[in-house]
Amino acid sequence: MRAIFSLVGILVVVAIVMLVARKQLQAVAPAAAPAGTAPAAANPAERSRALQDKVLQDVNRSLQQGADRASEAAR
Repeated sequence: MRAIFSLVGILVVVAIVMLVARKQLQAVAPAAAPAGTAPAAANPAERSRALQDKVLQDVNRSLQQGADRASEAAR
């Protein structure tokens, strides 16, 4: 009887670990890009370059916004 409860306990623990692992893997899976953001590139190098350009534009826009806010605050 004790062996049966041990086996059932182990199976429950394994099932819980598998559910948590599946949820974690789904959380880190790459999300699909929203429609209309950028045209799909043909190869990984083009996709990488497009992503780098987008990040650069976002950083530049953020820096410009910060500079604008600082100049408005100094007035």
